[in-house]
Amino acid sequence: MDGSVAVDFDMGDGVAALRSELRRLIEEHVPAGFLGAFTNDPADLAVTQHFCRVLAERGLLCMAWPTEWGGRGASLWEQTAVREEMWAHHEPRGAQYMGVNWVGPTIMRHGTPDQQHLHLPAISSGQVIWCQGFSEPDAGSDLASLRTAAVRDGDGWRITGQKIWTSYATMAQWCFLLARTASGERKQHGLTIFLVPMSRPGIEVRPIASMIGPHHLNEVFLDEVWVTEADVLGTVDEGWTVVQEVLAFERVGIARYARCERLLRWAPSALGDEWDRLPDELVSRWARMLVHTRRARLLAYKVVDTQGTGRVRPADTASYRIAVTRLDQESASVLMEIIGSGALPSQDAVRFKRAVEDHWRYSHASTMAAGSIEMQRILLARSLLAST
Repeated sequence: MDGSVAVDFDMGDGVAALRSELRRLIEEHVPAGFLGAFTNDPADLAVTQHFCRVLAERGLLCMAWPTEWGGRGASLWEQTAVREEMWAHHEPRGAQYMGVNWVGPTIMRHGTPDQQHLHLPAISSGQVIWCQGFSEPDAGSDLASLRTAAVRDGDGWRITGQKIWTSYATMAQWCFLLARTASGERKQHGLTIFLVPMSRPGIEVRPIASMIGPHHLNEVFLDEVWVTEADVLGTVDEGWTVVQEVLAFERVGIARYARCERLLRWAPSALGDEWDRLPDELVSRWARMLVHTRRARLLAYKVVDTQGTGRVRPADTASYRIAVTRLDQESASVLMEIIGSGALPSQDAVRFKRAVEDHWRYSHASTMAAGSIEMQRILLARSLLAST
């Protein structure tokens, strides 16, 4: 025997049928040319809100959740198929993926019964949008250096500080907020997670203009925002343990490779006869990107598999993040060259061009979002050194 192991990545007929159902629903309820909820047109957000209700009514929004919280008790692989189809089609769930992928599951594991009954049904029915209050002007990749402070005041705390790059803060009803409640020798100690309504007095949101469109980037200012024990998720001062878990789920929760693959496979039909006139070198790079989408997909599946065991390894999530963010940018570069190489006369070609341009804009942020690629490389290197 040569020591090789056969691996079967066939998800089965049930997942194939699920993909067909999702694509049918997208075709029925999402307009052609849809490029996401976060545009200047309020109708795009309305499309996603409606579509989330459609998914929720069919038990498809939170498939892998327990039935008691609005799910189907489906497998992680079925939920992965949902994740892939949604991201491939420019995320018609809007910002709901955040609540579905990691806010809800984190509240299931660490929340009180009251928190679970308050938040989980609202997420699984697609009725609430969350934002994440982690990064700060001086604490991005080094998140544990954050300065936003929660100071004890009677039976609660007053939170004061600033968050930045907070996606969806202008539309969110709740914030998954990390603040410092104590100081210690290790900066990771003394951090606490609070579940805070965005309507609470003392919270101000200021949008940050960017080429990736409105709602993606915002500043959030907190001026003595009042929180209580009922708002604490998990144990006071021990929030860093939960944060590490959250980041592992967040980093694999967006199936970027699925959109890359859909756009790459769309290219030949969109260009029609123009495809045969492309330079051989460009077609070769296009084919290489398809191979890279498969690599990123398999790295993601490795993390999904470990999620099922409850033992997600930081090195695995880092490897996936490095591969998929590089894929995002490199595929965007190839696709931009393709659309610039010839005429795009058909309506399908025009939609393809708009989708590629949107992908290109978004790809520029991918190596920073959810942890910079430099930090992922450091994390991977440390894990490899620790295992030698």
